[in-house]
Amino acid sequence: MSTSATTPAPTRSALRPADSTYRLSFLRLVRSEWIKLATLRSPWWSIGVVALLSIGMSLLLAWAFTSFDGPAGAPGSESLAITVILSPTSFTVLLAVILGSIQVTGEYSTGMVRSTLTAAPGRIGSLLAKATVVALFVFLSSLVIFLIAALVTAPMLSGAGIGLDFSDLASWMLPLLAGAFTMAVIALIGVSAGYLLRNGPGAIALGVGLVFVLPLVPAFFAALPDWGWIQDAARFLPTNAGNALMNPGGTGSLEPWVAGLTLVVWVVVGLVGAGVVLKSRDA
Repeated sequence: MSTSATTPAPTRSALRPADSTYRLSFLRLVRSEWIKLATLRSPWWSIGVVALLSIGMSLLLAWAFTSFDGPAGAPGSESLAITVILSPTSFTVLLAVILGSIQVTGEYSTGMVRSTLTAAPGRIGSLLAKATVVALFVFLSSLVIFLIAALVTAPMLSGAGIGLDFSDLASWMLPLLAGAFTMAVIALIGVSAGYLLRNGPGAIALGVGLVFVLPLVPAFFAALPDWGWIQDAARFLPTNAGNALMNPGGTGSLEPWVAGLTLVVWVVVGLVGAGVVLKSRDA
């Protein structure tokens, strides 16, 4: 006579997944995105080119101002010194938007995005983590570059009587912070373009068109009074809003608080659109 062995039913505790020592959190997502950014060469090359262009152009402008035969300490001289430091952003925004774009499209081209979304199935957390890392990286790098440009141009500018008053911190630090903030916003626009299109050339073309090409279009309608609305609308483009924030008081430019709010709106709208696309499309 044979007896049948019965297997005991698994208890509820046995059915529970084993507790993991490591739990997904936003800080861990940020750390993961930082590792991905820091271990690539392209972001460092991009920032290196930004530094070379910014400091080189600032030195060139400072040298040009030394040949200007004007009274030392003339009214507005400090604003000229700020212009010397921040003028290169007219070109370096291109590198910022490209850097933001390739941080996203590079993952799609290599397939790494699948691993990212497997680790963070909610998807929005990974998007916000990448945006945070890219924004902080570009902001801090740009601020350091502007400070270096201010220091290396100071001897030349002081000789022309248009140097910065380093004893008045707010007078020169606030414009530099505005410039770094603008660069970070432009990089986030590149991140949004990358998620929206998921294609490197397309995202770069969209970003470059928005921050560099579109601001040039109103110049073709300047002599047409019936098309003045184009001039008004162009003030709210990200690059023009950034210029208004860095150099307040310009003719026809936005108020600084309006310019800052405009840049924030660009970031929010871009990331919301990127989040919708990321949630609705497969990797």
